[in-house]
Amino acid sequence: MPKKLTEAEMPAADYAFYGLVWAGTTMTDRVDKALIKAHDLPVSWFEVMLWLASSPEPVPASVLGNSTLLSRSQVSRVVDALQSRGLVSRTPSARDARSVEVSLTPAGRTVFAAADATRREALAPVFTDLLDAADLVALGTVWRKLKTAAKADQAE
Repeated sequence: MPKKLTEAEMPAADYAFYGLVWAGTTMTDRVDKALIKAHDLPVSWFEVMLWLASSPEPVPASVLGNSTLLSRSQVSRVVDALQSRGLVSRTPSARDARSVEVSLTPAGRTVFAAADATRREALAPVFTDLLDAADLVALGTVWRKLKTAAKADQAE
């Protein structure tokens, strides 16, 4: 069996990329398990609810598809599931007759608040309790740079 490469044997960019992939996968899996166990709420559902909870107004379904890490068809299925549980509502858009807007119901806001607390508890030992303020600022800086580059790439 071939041995695993150590950090010293990998180019810095490869090690950093692997670290991002590992961290994202590991933390997402941790949060997904905690949310399903406590709320029967997969992380993909939570992601849609997070975007809705962050918006003071209903969100066009197309914006959810462009904002989340989910495809538009996945967003549609998640919104269907959330609606069937009474956690979101769909309303015709006042701005575009062809569009639908999505918002959290009062029950959805309650479930989201509890799920958000669960997410924070699940991440604390491996993220927020572990990293100091400078680490978090550095990660935010890296994320903004990567996101800006991705947006510029999409615009081309």
